[in-house]
Amino acid sequence: MMLDVSEPDTAGAPRFPRLRALLEPWVYLSPTLVLIGLFIFVPMAIGISYAFQNIQLLNPFDTGWVGLDNFRTMFDDRHFYAALRHTFNWTLTSLVLQFVLGLGLALLLNREFPGRRWVQALVFLPWAVPAFLSGLTWAWLLNPVIGILPYWLTDLHIIAEPYNILSDPQLALYGPVVANVWFGIPFFAITLLAALQSIPKDLYEAASMDGATGWQQFRKVTLPFLAPMIAITVMLRTIWIANFADLIVVMTDGGPANSTSILSSFIFTTAYRKLDFGYASAMAVFLLVLMTFYALVLLRIRQQLLK
Repeated sequence: MMLDVSEPDTAGAPRFPRLRALLEPWVYLSPTLVLIGLFIFVPMAIGISYAFQNIQLLNPFDTGWVGLDNFRTMFDDRHFYAALRHTFNWTLTSLVLQFVLGLGLALLLNREFPGRRWVQALVFLPWAVPAFLSGLTWAWLLNPVIGILPYWLTDLHIIAEPYNILSDPQLALYGPVVANVWFGIPFFAITLLAALQSIPKDLYEAASMDGATGWQQFRKVTLPFLAPMIAITVMLRTIWIANFADLIVVMTDGGPANSTSILSSFIFTTAYRKLDFGYASAMAVFLLVLMTFYALVLLRIRQQLLK
């Protein structure tokens, strides 16, 4: 009996199976990657390059590469530091209030009660309103001529007499903050409600049988499950708030006396009113680096929470 020692037929098999397996997913993703590169990374690279150039539309003949001059001007500009300080105040105050109120609404909407679906619709409504319309509405509400809020604040003895707080350098920033909180609460309510509904009910039943109070259940069961979602939502919302110049521009335009100017609105004003795109790009690059560093820290924290 003779054994068949002929070589197997490999004519139809790929010559480099490992290479093909490695490249195949990237081939399928290539249309998306090309679009992302064309519409995100290419414009971003061009915008970053502007930070190292002198691009002033009012002085079109004085252009060219200036190296780090725009950044030196930025760090010598007192208006930049004021805008940076206002940005931290604006972002932190808006974020804390949005998160606390959004978490409270999510906990409320996670319970069954009559008319729950109607309440959900009303809670999510601000998220559907355009930012321009939202800012305009709140500016009217804070106007003592046509609005009612100054009179309510007077009746509550928060202010001495009805006046437009948007004209007060000490209080003007809190007008856009209130509008931003109203606008951003639904984001936290929606995402945290989805996370709450994914927590197994058996855990609450077991905790209740062990004698845990409502606060202990919230601290030992709810918060640990919500922590990864809280980290990612806080990261995203912080970046959005820091870059959200719409309400500032519509309600106060950075005034009075630059008391409400944040970095994103200052960048907008520098680029599209002063027409200094080089300096505006330098500030935008600084904001990009700041937000990237913040996002990396939050993602690191989220990885630790998932372990």
